[in-house]
Amino acid sequence: MSASFAPALSAAREAAAHQHYPQGALFVVATPIGNLADITLRALHVLAFVDAVACEDTRHTQQLLRAYGIERPGAQLLAVHQHNEAEAAHTVIDHLRHGQRIAYVSDAGTPAVSDPGARLVAAVRAAGLPVVPLPGASSITTLLCAAGMTQEGGFVFAGFLSSKAAERERAVLQLAGEPRAVVLLEAPHRIEALAGALATLGERPVTFGRELTKQFEEVATVPARDGPAWLAADANRTRGEFVVVVHGAPVAADAGDDQRVLRLLLAELPLKTAVKLAAEITGRPKNTLYDAALALRKAGRDDQES
Repeated sequence: MSASFAPALSAAREAAAHQHYPQGALFVVATPIGNLADITLRALHVLAFVDAVACEDTRHTQQLLRAYGIERPGAQLLAVHQHNEAEAAHTVIDHLRHGQRIAYVSDAGTPAVSDPGARLVAAVRAAGLPVVPLPGASSITTLLCAAGMTQEGGFVFAGFLSSKAAERERAVLQLAGEPRAVVLLEAPHRIEALAGALATLGERPVTFGRELTKQFEEVATVPARDGPAWLAADANRTRGEFVVVVHGAPVAADAGDDQRVLRLLLAELPLKTAVKLAAEITGRPKNTLYDAALALRKAGRDDQES
């Protein structure tokens, strides 16, 4: 047993053993996304006492369990991954119908969210058997809480965009009109292509999260147009798994509000400064506001001459 996690296992038993764990239930267990210390006490207890652990990769999960001092023979590890999930669900359900408690874990993070597990959960529920979620680490919420978004309206999880350039660019065009924040996932060998596609969003803030919770974790927020340059500034930045948050688009004011804001600013500031501030306030394109400001200036001169 790893000396560092022996006290954690003991604490897990003390904290969670008295809780109710129904027979014939599937326990969907979140595991760390990089930092082993992010496991919950309840997860440790469940992984130690269930009858078997269904998992995305049996070798990976066995290594994870051993790191926590939990030893399980291979027969107690059931492979349930994206290529066999529908079929393997029948095996899991058979175990559950015999009263066994089964845990399910993906390779990292929360199962069934851009990971295997959703089909298994649906099949278990369709069979009338209980599913018990154990919350924990998620790369999505981990980056969201560090992104510093101030817009209201929530967020959209889009996962991985297409690896095909044309389809990825179409998806980014759709994101341009999305007022809510959008959370994306990307592999290291495709992050440069994604950053290049997102660059078309211009000034819209994008937060890049790399190697979250690990030793070389890096989180940075830059304008979308600067994403490729930020990646290119350090060769290490194309290594590791990425989570990306495209911040919500500013809510554009209507034409009447544009005019009112411009009139107030033009009365006190030079034209270019007024346009810059109006763009930040309203979210409207600078070129559009510049043309409107020129028209207001001309109308003001015409009024004075008449």
